[in-house]
Amino acid sequence: MAERKTPASADVPSDDVPSGDVRSDDTPSDDDAAPDAAAAAQEGAAGSSGLGELRDAPRALGAEALKSFAHPLRIAMYRYLTAHGRGTASQVARHLGESTGQTSYHLRQLERHGLIEDDPTAPTGGRERWWRPVGFTLDSRHLEDPAARLAADTALRAVIAERAETLQTWFDSITTAAPWDDAAVHTTSSSDLTLDEAAALSRELIAVVDRHTDAAKARKDAGETEGRRRVRVYVDVFPLPQD
Repeated sequence: MAERKTPASADVPSDDVPSGDVRSDDTPSDDDAAPDAAAAAQEGAAGSSGLGELRDAPRALGAEALKSFAHPLRIAMYRYLTAHGRGTASQVARHLGESTGQTSYHLRQLERHGLIEDDPTAPTGGRERWWRPVGFTLDSRHLEDPAARLAADTALRAVIAERAETLQTWFDSITTAAPWDDAAVHTTSSSDLTLDEAAALSRELIAVVDRHTDAAKARKDAGETEGRRRVRVYVDVFPLPQD
């Protein structure tokens, strides 16, 4: 039975740190080209664990993309975009206390590896690009590369730390009988499953989340905007260590 509970970094050398003047977001170069879609699709999802947004979870992160992502500033920027849905280099810079040149550069590197993309629904007319996060999974086949394994460790630890911090912030904000607090839930369930059963459970949980978020987005796009706020959903399915 589910139980409601009180919720209880290592640096990796950057593979492409900017030096000198940094190009503006409005002047993309050939160096910042998006990754080949066919190559990304061939990565598959075998042996993967979800790290990003649920909607695009089947897209597996390759070794090079993983090593590029495991940069403290890039992880922080991805977290910002995930929390807010979208943002510009200036917004991310203000939030993180960085220069716009730095955030512009690192956002383009995230785009280069398919971790973020232009948001076609963002406001138009400004000079800055609006970015939104793209979901991904971690493909364990790439962990034979020591550098990729170190990068995966950094990324996973950052994800776990972010979840703990976010849950603690939510718990600290709980007020007596507040409607939003009544709608929130934190559950834990353990069971003896086969590999196929665990995979089926994961797929079904993701499908449920997608169904509800898709329906909510459709209503929002239709003009039903009152009473909405950002809601975070975490889904974790994993084997416990064996005794």
